[in-house]
Amino acid sequence: MPTINYIDPTGKKHTVEAQSGQTLMEVAIKALVPGIVAECTGACSCATCHVYVDEEWRAKTGEASGMEEDMLDFAVEVQDNSRLSCQITLTDEMDGMTVHVPERQH
Repeated sequence: MPTINYIDPTGKKHTVEAQSGQTLMEVAIKALVPGIVAECTGACSCATCHVYVDEEWRAKTGEASGMEEDMLDFAVEVQDNSRLSCQITLTDEMDGMTVHVPERQH
């Protein structure tokens, strides 16, 4: 059971227990993490669940698919560590992962 740290746009840390197999977005929505809008509810057809994955966790989250990269073109302030949280499926190996929520979603 991984514990995920979300840093919201104000800098507040939200530590949430998740289940392996859930997406990072599902966990954030259930925990009411500010800044994760998820308008498409995880269908990878918007960019409103955009997060920045801390560098030390990027290898564990894998690479973005072509479809995800296309959707990130619509996100605000994309960085090298930008991902859509709906496309990251959590595993026990992600216990302690930290992600940052951008100041605004598009």
